[in-house]
Amino acid sequence: MKGVFARTSAKGRAPVRRLAVLAAAGLLALGACSSSGGKKGEEKATGGAGPRLKIAMVTHSAPGDTFWDIVQKGAKAAAAKDNVQFLYSADPDGGKQAQLVQTAIDQKVDGIIVTLAKPDAMKDVLARATAAKIPVVSINSGAEDSAKLGALAHFGQDESIAGEAAGTELAKIGVKKALCVVHEQGNVGLESRCAGAKKTFSGQLQNLYVQGSDMPQVKSSITAKLQSDKDIDGILTLGAPFAATAVDSVKETGSKAKVATFDLNKDLIASIKSGDIQFAVDQQPYLQGYEAVDELWLYRTNGNVLGGGRPVLTGPAIVTKDNAASLEGFAVRGTR
Repeated sequence: MKGVFARTSAKGRAPVRRLAVLAAAGLLALGACSSSGGKKGEEKATGGAGPRLKIAMVTHSAPGDTFWDIVQKGAKAAAAKDNVQFLYSADPDGGKQAQLVQTAIDQKVDGIIVTLAKPDAMKDVLARATAAKIPVVSINSGAEDSAKLGALAHFGQDESIAGEAAGTELAKIGVKKALCVVHEQGNVGLESRCAGAKKTFSGQLQNLYVQGSDMPQVKSSITAKLQSDKDIDGILTLGAPFAATAVDSVKETGSKAKVATFDLNKDLIASIKSGDIQFAVDQQPYLQGYEAVDELWLYRTNGNVLGGGRPVLTGPAIVTKDNAASLEGFAVRGTR
């Protein structure tokens, strides 16, 4: 370029300089397109951003269950990414959960995420969602009923396989006689966990049914069982808050029972590190919320269905004292 300018007269330099400025501006414009090209390219591929979608999640959770806080964090992260309005409601009673799903149908949402802890209670309302052409995705529980009830996909762990993993771990830590504490009677997922554990556990495992919405009652039931049967040397709970209560019962009674559980939260990680809890079976609830919202967005904008008609597994992952520290940071921020 130096040689070209050297041969250009003073009178002719201005047009050349203007061309150089225009070329530079063109390069800047290309750079700007490149920096935002991913989003614009995706919008072009899916026919534009389109109207904002509204997605409702209706679960069977009870108040105070930290597991569902993690599910919601995952769902909200995906909703923020996909520009989705996210609505959440819950009730542990199957009939009331179905009523909440009907409310979502009446609101003409663009997609519904449900749990199928009590699939019979959800059958009719999900048929109405299908009739209204509202796509449904299930998470967490009811994988075996998901497709039959019209869901596009299911995100969660196979509860029987997860239970088998727990039973194997109980045997590894030397437990001979254990309780499987079921905090919601009739929940098919919880029942499957205990049944799976019985398959692989070499000792005795009996179910103890407690009222999950009443933690003092949960503690009282576990404490009474430990006091009446001194041979119990293991307790398997099916949710992180119940593990902490079981630890309190063990300490109060002077029992030597080892406590293990399903699911994680930040307090549970600390208990695993301290040895109060032996292990946890993690189903990665953040993934369940995230992938469910993302699946409905993908289906609405590009016709995609994940899993090919089979459940998409998010667990189980076994967390012990050996690997708990590596997950602690994620647990503290509320995503594991």
